[in-house]
Amino acid sequence: MSKGHRSQYKRTRNEEMRDTRPSAKLSYARVPVQKACYVLDAIRGKDVNTALGIVSYNPRNASRVIKKLLESAIANAQNNNGLSRANLYVAECYANKATTLKRIQPRAQGRAYRIEKRTSHITIVLDER
Repeated sequence: MSKGHRSQYKRTRNEEMRDTRPSAKLSYARVPVQKACYVLDAIRGKDVNTALGIVSYNPRNASRVIKKLLESAIANAQNNNGLSRANLYVAECYANKATTLKRIQPRAQGRAYRIEKRTSHITIVLDER
């Protein structure tokens, strides 16, 4: 490496380490992580046409959100990276915990029960076979 400022070293290091695979990320999805993972586990490692078929006919509520995200990742791969749809497969897919919306449910005798509406960050990474 050439001599320079610390930010120059970091910039060159980050360019070498950057992941160039096509991906799509949805932040603050109104789906709990556990429920999203049921659908994500079903499509991990599958080719994109099979994965789209799985999420299209999956009765879970999270599958609607994940289907749109998968279609977005496919469009990113075709438009930004110039990859063929026939060769794509789901390399990584995961859901991370996001903020929790805290709500109150009135109960008997003046009590209040807390309801936690959980959210998640869902990421799908595609790759070419």
